[in-house]
Amino acid sequence: MKTTRVLQVDAFTDEPLTGNPAGVVPNADGLSESQMQSIAAEMGVSETAFVRSSERADRRIRYFTPTQEVDLCGHATIGSFAHLHDEGLEPGSSTLETNVGDLEIDLEDDGTVWMTQDRPQVREVDVGYDRVADALGVDQAALEGASDDIPLAVASTGLPFLIAPITYLSDVGTADPEMTAVEALTDALDVTGVYLFTFDALERESTLHGRMFAPGAGVPEDPVTGTASGAVGAYLDHFGAFDDDFPDELRLEQGHYVDRPGLVRVRVDGDVQVGGRGVTVLDGSLVVPADDEEEIIEA
Repeated sequence: MKTTRVLQVDAFTDEPLTGNPAGVVPNADGLSESQMQSIAAEMGVSETAFVRSSERADRRIRYFTPTQEVDLCGHATIGSFAHLHDEGLEPGSSTLETNVGDLEIDLEDDGTVWMTQDRPQVREVDVGYDRVADALGVDQAALEGASDDIPLAVASTGLPFLIAPITYLSDVGTADPEMTAVEALTDALDVTGVYLFTFDALERESTLHGRMFAPGAGVPEDPVTGTASGAVGAYLDHFGAFDDDFPDELRLEQGHYVDRPGLVRVRVDGDVQVGGRGVTVLDGSLVVPADDEEEIIEA
């Protein structure tokens, strides 16, 4: 048996017990894949980040939900670097190795973390509004009415999501997804989850309000989602949602309907950057069972 340091960092917020809780294991070298999966299951948050050394970047992170490894996670990246800032990491740029490639991370003096995501990809999909409405538990007419200029589409800046605009904030708030149907939909489209959003936001300064459902990845509803926020930024840019007046920075509300409100900042200028802050709410140690599994050799 050995112990390892574990933290919970609430990301996309500077208020404890809001935003999106991420597990962070800051010294994960030497942990096997099965040990990392066991720790993520024990932490019980949507994703846990395992910070490791890298031969080609300044550091590496692997991400695990309670049930599986995922290639990228925005809020767990923000949480990891918020912790590193607390531990004395100097502001500036660094490189991060992930399963989707090497990404640039920019840390500001106030602890804001900016994550440059993977190359944007957007594609329209042939999926019926009736199927999406039934899966999300929303009114079909509200989906169709919001999609005259910005259709249902899959967007990715590292992880793919079905992006689904809807008319009003009340439509987002009263969504009652049938998780089995959502999982079948995401499997059929080969996406991680569904991001439902409206421009009818709570705060005047906000661009939109969203909710994200990813039951197939072990996350029925994610409070505040960095990778999906990057994807919706790329989606809005691709479809010219703001004509020739695209905002310098998007402000995406999320989490209010699961009592974990947070804010994601998104910049789209060729590259897509996702930004936010984080606050550590738990710092302790976890006993890790011995594991004779041969450590995976990583490129």
